[in-house]
This record gives sequence, structure tokens and C-alpha cells, in this order.
Amino acid sequence: MPLTNRPSSRRGACGRVQLWIGGLLLALLSACGGGSDGLTCDVPSRQAGLRGYFNDWYFWYALSPYPAPGSLPTLDAYFNALLYAGTDPNFPADRWSFHQSTESFNRFFGDGQSLGYGIFVAGLEVAGAPTQPLFVRYVEALSPAAAAGITRGDRIVSINGRTAADMIAADDFSVLSPDAAGQRITVVLQNGAAQRSVTVDASVFPLTPVPATRVVTTTGGRKMGYVAVKDMISQAAAPLAAAFQAFAGQGVTELAIDLRYNGGGLVSTGRDVASYVNAAQTSGKTYASLLYNVKRAAANNSTFRFGAPANALALTRVYVLQGARTCSASEQVINALRPFVTVVPVGDITCGKPVGFLPTDDGCGETYNVVNFETVNASNEGRYFDGFAPVCAVAEDFSQPMGGDSDPLLVTARNHADGVTCAVAATPQREQSLAAKVRRWGRNPEGERGSMIPR
Repeated sequence: MPLTNRPSSRRGACGRVQLWIGGLLLALLSACGGGSDGLTCDVPSRQAGLRGYFNDWYFWYALSPYPAPGSLPTLDAYFNALLYAGTDPNFPADRWSFHQSTESFNRFFGDGQSLGYGIFVAGLEVAGAPTQPLFVRYVEALSPAAAAGITRGDRIVSINGRTAADMIAADDFSVLSPDAAGQRITVVLQNGAAQRSVTVDASVFPLTPVPATRVVTTTGGRKMGYVAVKDMISQAAAPLAAAFQAFAGQGVTELAIDLRYNGGGLVSTGRDVASYVNAAQTSGKTYASLLYNVKRAAANNSTFRFGAPANALALTRVYVLQGARTCSASEQVINALRPFVTVVPVGDITCGKPVGFLPTDDGCGETYNVVNFETVNASNEGRYFDGFAPVCAVAEDFSQPMGGDSDPLLVTARNHADGVTCAVAATPQREQSLAAKVRRWGRNPEGERGSMIPR
């Protein structure tokens, strides 16, 4: 039987499939055997379950191909064959839907943890240019990489003997995505003239969703709050509250929200970030509406509203530091604020993902992140598939700390707040922009994916 919305007490061959909708855990039944029932999750049955689910819940269900279950050898091949291919001129092809292990999904969105080394490289920036240096752009603060002394600005010479040039030429950075704790990599790094070799073992470590906050003073004497938000997960709530308490206490009159590496996450967390900007203007008003396909619209269309958090500011302008990895729920922050305050994007074009998922566990250990809805703001604006272009176009400098005194993105925001004219982005050359590379590849080849989850 296909996946259908049924009471959680009933069980099919695959047990329960869980669907998150606005914080409520509903139960679905899948067609596959296995899971807690002790039956086998065979591929044809799981394919049949996917087909039924797509036909009911997929945003583009009416345009999706429906190959016969069992016609393809693997679950992954069948999943990809179900994806909408871009036949409607209003929508590009689905480059966002994906699946992952339920364990990894729950680890990230439930526990606020990740399995890995904690190293993120600037692969997009050098795509197709293997003679260019490959820099470390970000290191998770509590990760094995951080403990080993790897920092932003280190240049990758090789990993496990494979040169950076080879990884760039192959567009393959999968060595940085381990399958299990304990896997080891040896990284040769260069910083200045010196090289060093570092061994890093993969582990499960806590994420740091708000890695940096500070108050800076512009040349003109303005106090600007700076807050970097890396992941839209529930664990961001406490550090966000602390940051804005400090901002309110120090009387900031400008705000820069750094979303340059934020691939998204929970709609509610993005809503909370945006609610701190000007609660007097936005509280109770529409943050985002989620619009489902015609089969699900009556029951599932929903609206998230801005909150009124303690220590919210009263700003009429906000700077967003962004780039090609600013995606999904982080782009939703930008779109949601536009009807109410002046948003000044600084950096590069965002990834262009105005659609989201209801992650669904098939009961056989796999969670499907399938496009289920599109999002619009209070002015009914959405479909920003080309991303948000920056008002101030600025390239990154990986030798400078994010949010540091010489970070080009933050320097530009500070200067703009003082009235200094910035470099306005021209009509984007789509095939030359980082965002275009993300679209062409279907996802960030460095292993990150955009998420927008309604809870």
C-alpha cells in the first residue's frame, strides 16, 4: 500500500513513518516490510511506498514521473527517477529533494550534533580551477578539526595523499564526509610558508549554531550588533537570547546577521532570528506562509507568525551577510523581513530555495526530504529561485576571521551604515556566480544541503 495518513497505532509491513508538521508528529504507514515489525525492507516494496507518497504529498505530484516499482535496481535510483524535471515554466527542476539515514537526521535536528571531522572547505569558489588554492573556510568549534588546531584560512595541500588540485578537478570532497566515527584522515596544510600534517579522527560532536556574537563600533560611531547563525536548529535559542540581551544592553542601533554558511533548518528558528529585529513592527504578523499542493492545501497550508522575544530591537534596517550557501530557511529570513524593514544583503547571491520539506521516516532507517511546499512572505512574495542578489557585492577573504575587524563582509556593512557607498551587484552572470554553480550541480558538492522544515 502507498504511504497514507493513518493513525499511528496501525501498522503496515514497514511499521510507522513519521511526518513532522508544525511540531506535531503524525504517523504514516509505508508499503515496505521491515523496521520494528522484523520484516524485510525489500527494495520493490519501498519503491512502491515512495511512489504512493509522492503521488499524495509531493509539491509537483502532478508533474512527477512514476516509473513502476521494481523497474530500477536501487532505492536511490528510483527516488531520483520520481523527481520533477522542470517541465513547468514557473518552476525549475527539483534539485533539492534528497534522502538520508534517519540516524543522521535525528542527530542533527534532534540532538544538535554532527558526525564528522568539522572541516568545511571553499570548494565552490575554485570549481573548475584546480590550480587555485583550496582554503579551509569554516571549522566547527567543538569538532575534532578544531581540537587538532585546524583553522579558517589554512590551505589544503592534500588529504590522505590526494592533492587539493585533484579534488577540485574531480569536484569531489567526499573524503571530508565520513561514514562512521573513528574514520581517520591525514590532512597536509599550509599557512604561510610552513606546511604541517594533521591527523583527524571522525566523531560525533555538538554543533555550535551561533558561533560568534559581538558589538562593533563603526567609524561614524554607530554601535552594530553582529551575530553569526550557522544552523537553524532549536539549540540556537539560548545563545540568540544571550546575544540580543547584550545588544539591547549596549544600545546597538545597527544589526548584521551573518548567514553566509547557513543552509537552513527549522522555520521556527529562522522566525525567532527575524523576530529580534523589530518586534514592535512585526509581532503577530505573518513571517511566512507554507503552501502545499492542491491535494494537501486545505488541511496543511499554514502560517508562521513573528514573535516578540525579550530584548528584541527596534530597527528599521538590517544587514544580512550572505552567499551561495545561504539557503532555504535562512533565505526565508530575508524574504520574511522585506515587507517590514530595509534588508541590505552583503556578499554574494543566495542559493535560491523557496521550498521546504516534511522529513518522513520510512520505518526502514531512511528519512526522505521531499519538496512538500513553497513559502511566501506577508506580501505574498516567493519563488526566488534565482536567489537574493546582494546590495553590496563583496568577495570573502578566508584569511580573515568571520566577523573579525577585517572581515570584508562586516567591514562593508559597517561602512554602509555610515553612508559609504558600496559596490552594487550588476546583473549576475549566472554561470559565473557561486549560486549558479549550486544550481548546476543540484547541490553543494561539499556535502551541505539546504533545509526548510516547518517546526
